[in-house]
Amino acid sequence: MDTRNCEERLERKGVKPTANRILILHAMLTAARAVSLSELESMLDTIDKSSIFRTLTLFLKQHLIHAIEDGSGSLKYEVCDGKNECSISDMHIHFYCEECHRTFCFRSIDIPMVSLPEGFSMSSINYLVKGVCKECTARK
Repeated sequence: MDTRNCEERLERKGVKPTANRILILHAMLTAARAVSLSELESMLDTIDKSSIFRTLTLFLKQHLIHAIEDGSGSLKYEVCDGKNECSISDMHIHFYCEECHRTFCFRSIDIPMVSLPEGFSMSSINYLVKGVCKECTARK
């Protein structure tokens, strides 16, 4: 995704497209998987950790990204596909590799729908599978 597309995506979500925000969004889209704050910090060595964190907080507030708890002890962040809010398609299955500690998105595998009791309403769902990824399995 080029810079102009990143700018347009930020503007659609009401986020002013500064240089750092464009770089962070571009890095997240290029990674094509959920990434942690420390991974982004490694990918973007010209931007300090506090700036990345503030940007992620803004992106979360504006529903540009969503956070995933994968049991690793740090949140992972992924860009939402939805136009206004994170959509149901953003709530796909995630796979956490216990060897390399990366989190993969399985967008083609739908999360089973959950029927909640009357009076309960769902705002998000997190379905996580843990194991060993294809690359780590091949190394063994």
